[in-house]
Amino acid sequence: MTAETRAREMGGADTASRSSRQEGSGGVWDSVKKAAVVIGSGIFFLAAFGNSLTWHLQKFWGASGDFWQKLWTKLYLEFEGHDTALFYLGTMLIPTLAFWVTNGLLLLVDTTGKPSFITRYRIQVDKNNPVDPAKLRQAVRCVLFNQIFISGPMVVAAYSIMRWRGNPCGPVLPTFHWALTEMAVFSILEEILFYYTHRLFHHPNLYKHFHKQHHEWTAPIGVVSIYAHPLEHVISNTLPVIIGPVLLGSHLTTTSFWYCLALVSTNISHCGYHLPFLPSPEFHDFHHLRFNQCYGVFGVLDRLHGTDSKFRQTKQCERHVLLTSFTPLNESIPDSPKKGQ
Repeated sequence: MTAETRAREMGGADTASRSSRQEGSGGVWDSVKKAAVVIGSGIFFLAAFGNSLTWHLQKFWGASGDFWQKLWTKLYLEFEGHDTALFYLGTMLIPTLAFWVTNGLLLLVDTTGKPSFITRYRIQVDKNNPVDPAKLRQAVRCVLFNQIFISGPMVVAAYSIMRWRGNPCGPVLPTFHWALTEMAVFSILEEILFYYTHRLFHHPNLYKHFHKQHHEWTAPIGVVSIYAHPLEHVISNTLPVIIGPVLLGSHLTTTSFWYCLALVSTNISHCGYHLPFLPSPEFHDFHHLRFNQCYGVFGVLDRLHGTDSKFRQTKQCERHVLLTSFTPLNESIPDSPKKGQ
């Protein structure tokens, strides 16, 4: 091979390498642009059609709004002059009860393996049957620490910011129309912040020090939804949930409902059971199984960034639907036979 030929080949290889880098960079930038378009379109749709949609829902809500207002007024007068206690009660005690009541029911099944009616719906059939008691105790201790020493102070900090902007414990409840709009905004913000912070914690330099703890459970159970390193609990678990109410200066009732919804939702995502008439946990269960897929909450950004490509080729993806019958999906959509069987 002549020197001229070698030079041409090296030049071609260098050009290909630069082209590959540019293509990769363009791919990421293209995904970001797509995300902006989709999210922007969602906001536009909400603004354009929100009035019509929520008008019908408001009519359905009907006179019950007066009932809730009277109930809130009574509670407001009981705590008059003690807004901080009222806010903490609504944003810490009630969501914490929602978390532990949900997980208390799940733990009965996880620790006893009964009733069999529930265990039929286990996603990873051969795991946590029953759950390892030592691992469970470790997880519960960590969760309690995160709730008391991380979530608690962050809620107090959130109250201070919201109090500076207005009165989150005001005497008048938000309208149903506005509360519904807030929930949509909260969900969008959570999807964005959770996806990117979660994916950041999967970077090798951060994963081994922080996020690896959460992934000790390759087959998750409900209580490990907030089993995480304290830094991860601040940045990836709590911040995406509290940022919405803080930015919008939301009323305590909306904030409390949103916190409960977020906690129950993440419990379901981690519970390990695909139960009838509940949201499918297949997406996040697959993340625990494979580590490098399905980073988000709703899967919108995963689709845009291609981080659900392997998931979409699996039986788990076929099962990622709302189960509307009592036949477990691993029976109606069984795994493909292994080679040699």
